[in-house]
Amino acid sequence: MEVIAPRMPTVGNQQKQQFAKFVEPGCPYRADDVMQPEKGVSTGTTVMAVTFDGGVVMCADTRTSTGDYVANRASRKISKVHDRIFVCRCGSAADTQALTGFVVNYLNQHAVELGKLPTVNTASNLFKLLAYNNKDNLMAGLIVAGWDDKRGGQVYTIPFGGSMHQVPFACDGSGSGFIGGLLDANYRANMTKVEALEFVCKAASHAMALDSSSGGMIRTLVVTKDGIEEGFVEGNKLPYGP
Repeated sequence: MEVIAPRMPTVGNQQKQQFAKFVEPGCPYRADDVMQPEKGVSTGTTVMAVTFDGGVVMCADTRTSTGDYVANRASRKISKVHDRIFVCRCGSAADTQALTGFVVNYLNQHAVELGKLPTVNTASNLFKLLAYNNKDNLMAGLIVAGWDDKRGGQVYTIPFGGSMHQVPFACDGSGSGFIGGLLDANYRANMTKVEALEFVCKAASHAMALDSSSGGMIRTLVVTKDGIEEGFVEGNKLPYGP
């Protein structure tokens, strides 16, 4: 059955748009009305990973934003891919979560076939394959890091577009542009675990002070052959602040 839309009053040659519901002024989700789609939730963010003598340290802020509105101030941007493989996500929250879900599925099947833990390189290549083949439809920046018994601690960065690069340390997200010089000046090869944690927390706190899309607190994750160690730094105890 054909549905006839109600006639809209016209102003000049343009129709005056009418909405079905009233939205109170200052609604944080939409600047127009409930009949229009929401802006996508994005993880404008600061995420990092660095290798050290014995494994990797990963770090991320916890602010998730929807436009100018902070949708979540304590989110988790470091996602588990396998027992000792994790990914830092930035860009579109929906895109990066979907990619991670696919890779987790494929990697679990691969681990069952192998009968042992998969490598970090394999997980990174799966992310790269999916990101590259769908590069025109995704907004996803990824840092894959972890430990395996073949290559030890490894960090791979997969920027927008789907290329993959193995690096000693990586930083991505909207806050990364503010701290490039700080990272280059303070990074040293073969740091200890304590030094690597201090390095990432110092860098992330500087980015959070300068980037309005980064904030909340700092979550850290250490991955070694002995397992994983989660930690956090509360927002009022950051090593640097405005």
